[in-house]
Amino acid sequence: MLLERIYDEDLAQAGYFIGCQRKGEAVVVDARRDTDVYLDLAKANGMKIVAVAETHIHADYLSGTRELAAATGADIYVSGEGGTDWQYGFDGMRLSDGDGISVGNITVQALHTPGHTPEHLSFLVTDGAFSDQPGYLLSGDFVFAGDLGRPDLLDEAAGGVDTRFEGAKQLFVSLRNKFLALPDHVQVYPGHGSGSACGKALGAIPSTTVGYERLYSWWGKYLEANDEQGFIDELLDGQPDAHAYFGRMKRQNRLGPEIMGERAPLPELDNQAIAADLAADKVTFVDTRPNGQVHEGTVAGALNIPAGNKAASFGAWAYDPETDNRPLVLLAPDQNAAQKMWDHLVRVGIDNVTGYTTGLDGLPITVPALLRPEDLESFDAALVLDVRNKTEHTAGHIPGSEQLSAGRVLWHRDKLPAEGTIVTYCQSGVRNSVAATALRRAGYDVVELDGSYAGWEAWKNAGADTPVR
Repeated sequence: MLLERIYDEDLAQAGYFIGCQRKGEAVVVDARRDTDVYLDLAKANGMKIVAVAETHIHADYLSGTRELAAATGADIYVSGEGGTDWQYGFDGMRLSDGDGISVGNITVQALHTPGHTPEHLSFLVTDGAFSDQPGYLLSGDFVFAGDLGRPDLLDEAAGGVDTRFEGAKQLFVSLRNKFLALPDHVQVYPGHGSGSACGKALGAIPSTTVGYERLYSWWGKYLEANDEQGFIDELLDGQPDAHAYFGRMKRQNRLGPEIMGERAPLPELDNQAIAADLAADKVTFVDTRPNGQVHEGTVAGALNIPAGNKAASFGAWAYDPETDNRPLVLLAPDQNAAQKMWDHLVRVGIDNVTGYTTGLDGLPITVPALLRPEDLESFDAALVLDVRNKTEHTAGHIPGSEQLSAGRVLWHRDKLPAEGTIVTYCQSGVRNSVAATALRRAGYDVVELDGSYAGWEAWKNAGADTPVR
């Protein structure tokens, strides 16, 4: 058996390629939309992808299940559990608890493990060429290394009301009746790693075992004592902010993400034509450079979505394709970098990218407004806005500031002043630049705190023994 973990550092998301060497067939679980990685893996191992499956209706990325099935002719398998409100809106085979997928000598059995979401499945894998007993569990967003999938996302991002409590109870039952009923040796491969917003304390290691989690996880003691209320209280305490785009992902993943098909390489655009489109407000310009370079000068009205390991996350914070239909123009050093950036963006459903440019010559330039920490107290701000997570704000913040995380600002404008200047900050300035450019494009007067909270703390500490909390 071949079992490969395909990990996306951007969204801290893991998909899995499971192949039978004897028959030359494979199944992919929880695929992303830029599918070349799976196609290349199948080709390198002489295999055909015959099945694609997913553990649940994802919130943090747009599923590539339909995309990969369209490219390979593979059968689609999704959950049929969770009741009528949690049924998928596209064609595919529905799996119930105990149903299986066979690929050569390999059996992939669905286990209904609700809690994170009502329809959630985990997949128990048996390598029949080696044993008739299961040895692996693809746990999706059910069990992570050192943590569990949060049950409050439906409340935080999908319009639910107090569903977190029922979800927490379901997690307790799923752990007791399904996870802890497995042998300790079963290897657990979760759907996310450290950095994901789908839990609050995810480990960075790629896998764990049932026995290790039974003995050393934070929740093990509550299951051993059958302490459901203690479990619920600790599970729900201190969960991080849920990004607002999660709601869009839920809707699109349930209905079925649009199939892109083969994408042509992005063309390099002429800056004179870009300038004309900018003047007519026909495009959205994306500056993919680090915030320090952006602060030296960028295109007026541009979004700052830094290229790199968080491009998809930052893109989904700053741009909502449901409300902005203007295609994106990327600033990128070359065609390969532009294409890679586009790959990241399609993972969160930002498909409409028209091309790229390698420089700013001939484009309308502006220098974003910055405010020195020592000038903050005397500055006439309508709001000092902390765009970090609420847990960071609680740990320490600028006095008088209000918290609204960068992944939520565009969707909660009712919390922003209609007039006046907003001073924004994060920890180091990266998230702040993303949020500030998005707010400016939405019409707000925004000044970024130079150096953000770290800069403010350094200035404050230079003149006092301890920072103000």
